[in-house]
Amino acid sequence: MSPALFASRQGPSCGPMLSDSPRSSVAAPFLPARPAIAGRIAHRGVGCPLMQRQGQRLAVATVEPSTASPEEAQRLKDLAMETGYLKIGREFPKGVTLSDIVKTLPEEVMKLDHGKAWRAVALTSAAVAGSMGLIAIAPWYLLPFAWFLAGTAATGMFVIGHDCGHRSFHENKVVEDVVGTVMMMPLIYPFEPWRIKHNAHHAHTNKLEEDTAWHPIRPGQFEAAPKTFQWALRLFLGSPLKCFTSIAHWAMWHFDINLYTEKQRPRVLISWAAVAAFVAFGFPAIIANLGLGGFVKFWLVPWLGYHFWMSTFTVVHHTAPHIPFKDAKDWNAAESQLAGSVHCNYPGWVDTLTHDIAWHVPHHVCAKIPWYNLRAATESLRENWGEYMTECNFNWKMMKTIFTELHIYDKEKNYIPMDHAKPEKFFTAQRKILPDSV
Repeated sequence: MSPALFASRQGPSCGPMLSDSPRSSVAAPFLPARPAIAGRIAHRGVGCPLMQRQGQRLAVATVEPSTASPEEAQRLKDLAMETGYLKIGREFPKGVTLSDIVKTLPEEVMKLDHGKAWRAVALTSAAVAGSMGLIAIAPWYLLPFAWFLAGTAATGMFVIGHDCGHRSFHENKVVEDVVGTVMMMPLIYPFEPWRIKHNAHHAHTNKLEEDTAWHPIRPGQFEAAPKTFQWALRLFLGSPLKCFTSIAHWAMWHFDINLYTEKQRPRVLISWAAVAAFVAFGFPAIIANLGLGGFVKFWLVPWLGYHFWMSTFTVVHHTAPHIPFKDAKDWNAAESQLAGSVHCNYPGWVDTLTHDIAWHVPHHVCAKIPWYNLRAATESLRENWGEYMTECNFNWKMMKTIFTELHIYDKEKNYIPMDHAKPEKFFTAQRKILPDSV
C-alpha cells in the first residue's frame, strides 16, 4: 500500500501519543509531558499515537512512494549478506509520522482477548514447573539443556509482566498490576520501577543520551574511561558476554529511589517489597530444602538463562550496522520505532515460550498491541512498510558482527569497533574463532 493512499484513513486508537516532531520528543514518564503533546504519558504507560477524535478528520502528510535505485538496492543486499541479515531496510522517507504508520494497522490487532492472556499464564506456569522437574531428574550431561529450557520459560514470565506494564494484558488495571508483580517477583524484577523506566525506552527509542534500554558507548566516553573500565567494556560489550549485560541494567536502573518522583515512590516501594518478600522467604526455603547447590541449580542458573534472552532480544532488536541513534533535535518517532527496530526470527519453540516477544517491530509502533496479535501486526507492517524494515534470522554471523564490530557509536560512521584505531588481540582472536555460518 502506498502511504499516499491512507491519508484520510482513520486508524485504531492506541493510547497516549508519542511525538512525531524531531524537536519535540516525549518526556520520559518521570518528567512532566510537554503541553504541545496531544495525550500525556500517563500512569497507564506509553501507548501509540492518538488517531483522531470521533467525527473529526486528522490531516496526514501525503508521502509519495519511491523506489530504491538498483545501486542502492545492491548496496543494502551486500550489507545484509556481509553482516548476517536477511534484509536491510532502505532509507526512511521524510514526512512520515508514527500516526501514519499506526493507521495502516487493522483495528483487530488492538483487541484484548482475556482467554489468550490467561492461557499464556497457564502455559508459562506449566513450562516453568516442567523445566524444574526436568532439572531435578536430568543427568549432569543434560542439565545444560534443562537449564536453557528453564531460562526460556522464565522469560515467558517476564513477557507476561511486560504486557501488564503496557496495559495490554487485561482491561482491569488492578489485575495487570497484580499479575505483573507476581510474574516478575521470582526474577527479582520490581514491576513498577521497570514499567516506568521501560516506558522511557519507548518514548525515546534510539535517542542518544535518553534511551534507557540499550544505549551505545560514545567515543569520548570510552577514551575518558579508566583503563580497567575500558577492559571491562571490552569483556562485557565486545564478546559473547554481551548476552548477559541486562544484569547490569537490572541492577543500575531499578533499585535507586532517587530515580523516581515523590508521586511514583509509593508504588515503587510496593514492588520492592514484593521482590524483597521473595528473597526473604523464597531463597531460604530453597536453600533449606535443597542446599546452596540446589539454589544455584534451580534458581540462579535459570535466572542467568532468563538474562541471556533479556539481553539478546534487546541488543538484536536495537543494534544493527545501519541503524542510527540520533540527538533529540534530529530524532523522529516513526523512523526510530519502525526502521530503528529489527525483526528477528527465532526457533518456534522459543517464540512459543516467550510469547512472541521477538515480533518486536509492531510493539514499538504501538505498545498497546497484545503479544498474541504481534504476528498479524507484523504482516500488516510488512505489507505497507516492509521496504523500510530490517529483518534477520537469529544466526552466528549477525551475533559475531554485534560482538566484534558494533561497539562504539560514532555519529558520522554509526558503529565502530573498540579496536578501530589499532587491531587488538582480544578482538582479532574472536574474529577468527567465532563462526561465520548463518
